[in-house]
Amino acid sequence: MIKRAIISDLNDLLAITKCCAKHMIDKKIYQWNELYPSKEVLQNDIELQQLWKLEVDDKIIGLIVLTDIEDAEYKDIKWLTKNDQNLYIHRLAVHPEFQGKGYAQKLMSFAENYAKQHKFISIRLDTFSQNKRNQKFYKQQNYKQLGSIYFPKQSEYPFYCFEKIVNV
Repeated sequence: MIKRAIISDLNDLLAITKCCAKHMIDKKIYQWNELYPSKEVLQNDIELQQLWKLEVDDKIIGLIVLTDIEDAEYKDIKWLTKNDQNLYIHRLAVHPEFQGKGYAQKLMSFAENYAKQHKFISIRLDTFSQNKRNQKFYKQQNYKQLGSIYFPKQSEYPFYCFEKIVNV
């Protein structure tokens, strides 16, 4: 079940992102680290009511942020659609023990249904250039790779931006 996260979920959500960060680092993918995503970032997501949790058997195993707020880093990207009615995905995570079982796909399907229901024109996101698995995943979902952005506090490597049109 996917539902909006609440403040009492914060520690469980943070634990998932920390496990995912360690899992990626173990695979030499330096996308997340001890600074990101922080407890403060997740708390802000909850307060803005843009963080959703995936529960299985009453246990939180995944999360996704859905927002209409465009990050400043995205300003120079040549998107497929104009900057109006776009949904942005951030911090998609599934606990490593549950990866490879279709849960990330469930979260992405939820995001696409949410976008359609709320009349968003497209969904935009970014993923780390060194995370080939994520790039393949988004391309399989028919997201188009468009340009690169940088988050110097996270990595010297770029993050690739993707977009998918969901309502015309």
